[in-house]
This record gives sequence, structure tokens and C-alpha cells, in this order.
Amino acid sequence: MALRELTKEERDTARRKALAARVERADLKHEFGSGAITFDEVLKRAGGSEAVARLKTLELLESLPGVGRVTATKVLEDLGISVNRRLGGLGVKQRRALKEYLAELG
Repeated sequence: MALRELTKEERDTARRKALAARVERADLKHEFGSGAITFDEVLKRAGGSEAVARLKTLELLESLPGVGRVTATKVLEDLGISVNRRLGGLGVKQRRALKEYLAELG
């Protein structure tokens, strides 16, 4: 099934929406990495924002100082969380495990 051709206005609207989502996720990662907001606040934002809910948990962990892709991947594997899991898809036990891990860091 072929997708219908979008009008110029629809493409422009989609571009603006995508840009706003990328900016929102980048700001959140910066705030979290600098310690301006906590993991609980991140989860609260994920509940109210589709853009934040679609942020990969791996990317959020990588925003922490001294945590790269290898470390973040190892942490998620140790906690039993898929590296492809997004914030909005984290279960209660996964949220608790991440919260405890982050509490040990800080």
C-alpha cells in the first residue's frame, strides 16, 4: 500500500513537529546530564510528552557524565532492560531498577 503524497503545508507541519520533538529531547538530556532534573522528573515528563516517551533509555544514560555507549549498554543488560527500550515503555520493575542504579551513582 503506497502512502499518499503530502502537501507542502503537511510536510512543513511535520518538519516543525519533528524539530520540536528533537529539541525537547535534547534539552531533557542536557538537563538530566547536568543534574538539573532527576530520573523521577524525567519519567514524569515522559508520561506527559510523546517526544520524551519516545527517547531511548540508552540515550538518556549516555547523557550522564562519564557514561558512554558501552557503559550504558552494560548497565541496561545487567538490569535486564533491552537497549532498544524507550522511556515510555519501561515497566514498573525496570523503572525501579534504573532508579536504584542511578541513586548509587549520585
